[in-house]
Amino acid sequence: MNDAAGCERVFTVQHKLGLHARPAGRFVALASKFQADVEVAREAEGAEWVSGRSVLSLLSLAAGFGTRLRLRAAGTDAAEALAALGQVLETPIQGDGG
Repeated sequence: MNDAAGCERVFTVQHKLGLHARPAGRFVALASKFQADVEVAREAEGAEWVSGRSVLSLLSLAAGFGTRLRLRAAGTDAAEALAALGQVLETPIQGDGG
């Protein structure tokens, strides 16, 4: 897919404590810097999509360590958004138990 139409990728949560408030906050802050609309869902078939710009929505996914999350973005910088946001999910936070 091209950036304008949108793209989708799967990432694995690498924070020992999962996608809790601190990494979710970092994710939302970064997602807000991109023009692309970002949505997140568990990898499972039929999983509910939530806004990548809402901490509460991300926390509702209850994504623990090792959870595979599907990210999709649509907009001119969709591919860049997914690459950057994937790093947030897959890079453990130092000094935060993960």
